[in-house]
Amino acid sequence: MYAQSTPSIRLSSLARKLVEHGLMSEEQALDAMAKAAEKGRTFTSHLVREKLVDAAGFAHLAAEDFGLPLIDLAAMNFKHAPLDVVKEELLRKHLIIPLAKRGKRLFVAVADPGNKAGMDEIAFSTGFIVDNVLAPYNAIDSAIDRAMANTTQAFNDLTEEEDDLENLKFDAGDSEEDKQDAAAEGADDAPVVRFVNKVLVDAIRKGASDIHFEPYEEEYRVRFRVDGVLVTQVRPPKKMAPRLAARIKVMASLDIAERRVPQDGRIKLNISKGQAFDFRVSTCPTLFGEKIVLRILDSSGAFLGPEKLGFEPAQQESYLAAINKPYGMVLVTGPTGSGKTVTLYTALGLLNDEGRNISTVEDPVEIRMKGVNQVQQNAKQGLTFAAALRSFLRQDPDIVMVGEIRDLETAEIAIKAAQTGHLVLSTLHTNDAPATVARLTNMGVPAYNIVSTVHLVLAQRLGRTLHSCKVREEVPHEALARIGFTEEEIEEGLRIYAAKGCDQCTGGYKGRTGVFQVMPISEAMEEIILAGGGALDLARQAERDGVIDLRRAALNKVKAGKISLIEMNRVTKE
Repeated sequence: MYAQSTPSIRLSSLARKLVEHGLMSEEQALDAMAKAAEKGRTFTSHLVREKLVDAAGFAHLAAEDFGLPLIDLAAMNFKHAPLDVVKEELLRKHLIIPLAKRGKRLFVAVADPGNKAGMDEIAFSTGFIVDNVLAPYNAIDSAIDRAMANTTQAFNDLTEEEDDLENLKFDAGDSEEDKQDAAAEGADDAPVVRFVNKVLVDAIRKGASDIHFEPYEEEYRVRFRVDGVLVTQVRPPKKMAPRLAARIKVMASLDIAERRVPQDGRIKLNISKGQAFDFRVSTCPTLFGEKIVLRILDSSGAFLGPEKLGFEPAQQESYLAAINKPYGMVLVTGPTGSGKTVTLYTALGLLNDEGRNISTVEDPVEIRMKGVNQVQQNAKQGLTFAAALRSFLRQDPDIVMVGEIRDLETAEIAIKAAQTGHLVLSTLHTNDAPATVARLTNMGVPAYNIVSTVHLVLAQRLGRTLHSCKVREEVPHEALARIGFTEEEIEEGLRIYAAKGCDQCTGGYKGRTGVFQVMPISEAMEEIILAGGGALDLARQAERDGVIDLRRAALNKVKAGKISLIEMNRVTKE
């Protein structure tokens, strides 16, 4: 039974309802309104902040008064809630909890429906349009504590799962002085050691290529790059940032006392007697601590064989023919992370035998290959690509690989090597194969040197391969035609597949496959180059020669059910 009272007309609508339902007396309501005015608060904000009324009763009446839906937060699972969108400081300041986001809209539960200034601050800090639902203030307090505890629990889970994480073997030059400094920093704390070891092992198991340890003002996160896409794995407590950075730097034999300049190092992780992984470590000081990126150097990826790279049959034939010539130049082009190094090392793996002298200069050397003389570029010491190439030519080479042709000097020496009986493999950064020849011309390489040395230009991208859980996708006839499929292909009954996702894959994808444009330099192309033709002229001639471009190669992968339309558009944007 609610106590009855005759409320004063001086009370607001919500205050009258609170009095009518016996949640507070008329005197208490008037006093609360006066004190709210003194403190510059709204009436609802004052009630919530001072906890002057029953939380559940207030929430029910406020929902009715403001016309907002009421939600039961106890039934919510915040595992997939967009908690990273709003800083914890703002959550507690305004007593809100994010529930979901759809496009540019962020849905939040609020305790104070009259806090317009707070909603404006949330909208400004996130860039989202904020939509409210109502929840009792004690439920929101509890939900924030529960949600924030998930990050700490994730850290604890990662450090407690496996008993042998502390026993992994690392090749790191830990001097006694380093170990003492590390202990002072907390880098040898068992939880920190186990956490870092667990992250490294998990990255290897998931097939990640990079691990990002990232400090921010209010949080710390660890992300893996899996199949070319970064995915957040865990958010350790922010206070762990210095200890995690110190631990990784000790493992990589870096100076843990130096936090102002970037450092580079290397870690070797011995999983077992016959299995080891190398990690290239790069640290970079940021506003809120040191960001550390580990590149996982898995040499096994370089020995897949040409049939597993993703070539079409005709492309593979051209590739093998070019790398088996006794001299000349083979160029591979594409953006960073497109698999150029693996393509070149696959060629070296095929050519590497006792009868050949193979030398490479790279920046950095990412894959170690037995029987190959590998040189790390060091511009500060004068060991540039050009300097290393000059040295190679005095050491009786058969095959030379240059990490990248960046300037005219390197290009001229590489071409000289190709003209004097050596096979030269290298990379450039251009959009497609015809543009690569134009790039050499723009550098200042004479046309007659290009036609006398370059046998093959290969452009490539990497697309994520659909996992076996893929599902059939219905695409309208007109859309398929616009994408680039021919009428014959469409009428034959194309089967287009899309990613679905399961426990055995990452968002419906598992692994990557190459998308290639393989362009042998034909006699007709040589005439175009000598006549001063540009990339467009070469592209038209390549089409006449039967060379498929990157877009067509990606369409063929879609047609074969290997990649999705979304992935095709991602890697071959026009």
